[in-house]
Amino acid sequence: MFMSEPLAYKIRPQNLDEFVGQEHLVGDNKPLRIAIEGKHLFSFVLWGPPGVGKTTLAKIYANSIEADFFELSAVSAGKDDIKKIIALDNFGRPKILFLDEIHRFNKAQQDFLLPFVESGKLTFIGATTENPSFEIISPLLSRCRVFTLKEHGNAEMEKIIGRTKIKLNKEAKEWLINMANGDARSAITMLENTEKFYGKINIENLKQTLQNKFLRFDKKGEEHHNTISAFIKSMRASNPDAALYYLARMITAGEDPIFIARRMVIFASEDIGLAQPTALVVANAVFRAVETVGLPECRINLAHGASYLSLAPKERSSYDGIQEALADAEKYGNLQIPLKIRNPVTKLMEKLDYGKGYEQYTKEDLLPEKLKGKKYLKRPIRE
Repeated sequence: MFMSEPLAYKIRPQNLDEFVGQEHLVGDNKPLRIAIEGKHLFSFVLWGPPGVGKTTLAKIYANSIEADFFELSAVSAGKDDIKKIIALDNFGRPKILFLDEIHRFNKAQQDFLLPFVESGKLTFIGATTENPSFEIISPLLSRCRVFTLKEHGNAEMEKIIGRTKIKLNKEAKEWLINMANGDARSAITMLENTEKFYGKINIENLKQTLQNKFLRFDKKGEEHHNTISAFIKSMRASNPDAALYYLARMITAGEDPIFIARRMVIFASEDIGLAQPTALVVANAVFRAVETVGLPECRINLAHGASYLSLAPKERSSYDGIQEALADAEKYGNLQIPLKIRNPVTKLMEKLDYGKGYEQYTKEDLLPEKLKGKKYLKRPIRE
């Protein structure tokens, strides 16, 4: 039976002019645009949520290099697939291996890949939804540049939906964008399936498509992100019952318990922070317990941690503070650090007044001149 290509595949951008989003990477004078336009050959990892253009950017890059592009999924691929690519005689053209879901390659498989990347026999592009620092072995990661992709914003999603040429009213479009949560592929697939099975695009028909498990696209990707989102938001709302339910959903679906525990460690600082500093201690203890005990018993440790974090008081001053400080660091660059808090390592530095007038417990503002008076931590540590 003939199967037509999915709409998301048909309308995939072929070059940067057609690509939507990720301006921090492909905008004017940004790193990936420079690499693509300059035909720079190097290995890199694309890290970001599903449906934000990781595969598309890899293909655009490979086309610009005029390289042979080999696409594998770490879910099903193994060492033999890599051996076949290495053995192919492609008359000296660069070989680019795009490995989707690289986090699903175990350590031994990544170790096997490493020498081919190191020797230049393969240029490696990995795509992952998980933090590369935890999921990719250090020797391989050290040979790659990591590019972080962001969820598509509403305006970007609207542009992408417009490329489908499928007509839908404003209300249906807003519902679809909200439901897709920045995942362009999910939105396109839902739109395509709704038109195919119902003809008319409206909110009710979109809901029917979403609820039909046979039409749901990329269950591992979409359900994975929807459920962890519900879990985090339930803890944030101090609702332990909902948190335990979504935790159970993830365990039942076979979610990696380490992933769940890692998100709890992040949550402890992001959402509880200074309101109850021991939350980070508990979350780290749960993470260690999950590593040590494993399933099925570690479900008890996860439930303990989820209940504790749900019931803990919430505040985000540390998280908000570092976000604001990062924005200033990026905006202003390397502002001059006040001389009195510089380290006078050499005699010359002493002569230049490095460290002069430094007092350990001063109440003086120690920020660079341009940021004097700026308060990043909006809540005092002690009342």
